[in-house]
Amino acid sequence: MVVKVYGPAYASPKRVIVCLIEKQIEFETVPVDLVKGENKNPEYLKLQPFGSLPVIQDGDFTLYGIDSFAESRAIIRYYAEKYKSQGTTDLLGRTIEERGLVEQWLEVEAHNFHPPIYQMTTQILFFAKRGLPADENLIKESEEKLGKVLDVYEERLSKSKYLAGDFFSLADLSHLPFTQYLVGPMEKEYMIRDRKHVSAWWDDISNRPSWKKVLELY
Repeated sequence: MVVKVYGPAYASPKRVIVCLIEKQIEFETVPVDLVKGENKNPEYLKLQPFGSLPVIQDGDFTLYGIDSFAESRAIIRYYAEKYKSQGTTDLLGRTIEERGLVEQWLEVEAHNFHPPIYQMTTQILFFAKRGLPADENLIKESEEKLGKVLDVYEERLSKSKYLAGDFFSLADLSHLPFTQYLVGPMEKEYMIRDRKHVSAWWDDISNRPSWKKVLELY
């Protein structure tokens, strides 16, 4: 059964796709153009009545969440659990303690890392594409907040190779899409490189074959 991933070539569907590749799950992407409002078309609203992205169809099973970012994290948890003995097997950890740490750092990513980097991405990249002026004060404030989060990561990664321990997990995977924006088109790679252990961690996870495949696709 081929999994269908609905969504644009933005960060949240990429989070799902890299997980599917890690788990060796066959998939196809179904583009949904937000600018054209295709997420509000009646056919799409049958899949996701609130018009958010991404959505997955796995046979007769459809999964989405309350917003685009919560949805992608719910989806990667689902596939890591459903196919836990397939592909990369430790994405949720091997013990209940490891699972707890994976969930802890997924929550850190969602509630501490994501808000400031999302603001930066929106202001620096998306507003520019739409010809809208960026809020420089908000960018500066968000960069300061993100820096403080990365300082916590630096301390954590001085003690373990990955966020949840010495194994690559969803906690690490979930950082890939927006950190790629940070070091790439946002031209703020120094935020990673100025932190020795964060830099080594990023080099490790961003060079995984699964992520390289995602970048080839998009």
